[in-house]
Amino acid sequence: MQFIEPAANAHDKALVLNNTDDVLLQAEQIRAHKAVVLQFPKWTDGRAYSQAVLLRGRLRYAGEIRATGEVLADMLPLLQRCGFDAVQLRADQKLETAQRALGYFGNHYQTVPPERRNTGVQPGLQP
Repeated sequence: MQFIEPAANAHDKALVLNNTDDVLLQAEQIRAHKAVVLQFPKWTDGRAYSQAVLLRGRLRYAGEIRATGEVLADMLPLLQRCGFDAVQLRADQKLETAQRALGYFGNHYQTVPPERRNTGVQPGLQP
C-alpha cells in the first residue's frame, strides 16, 4: 500500500470519481486513466469500497486506485482487500498506526478474488 502525504495532490493525473458515481457507466472514461481517485466524504460512508470492488472485479481495472477524504488507519485492511493501491490518510492520522494496521490480519476467512489482488499488471482495463 502506498501512502500519499496529506498535503500532496492525490488527484494528480487521475480521474476523480464521487462516491455517488456509477463506475460501470463510466468504463470508457476510466479506461483512459492510469489512476482513479475514490473519495470517502465520511469515514462511515463505504460506497467507495463498493466502487473499488466493481473496478477490480467487473471492469478488470488494473490501474492505481487511490482513497482520499476521511480515510482512517483502521480502514486500511479493508481498503487493501477491496483493491486500493494508495491512500491519503486524514491529516490527524499517523502513518505508523496505518502501517501497523496493515499487519493485523494475515489470513481471512474469505478469499480475495485474483482480479482484486495487486498483480503488477499494466494500468487500464483488462480484456
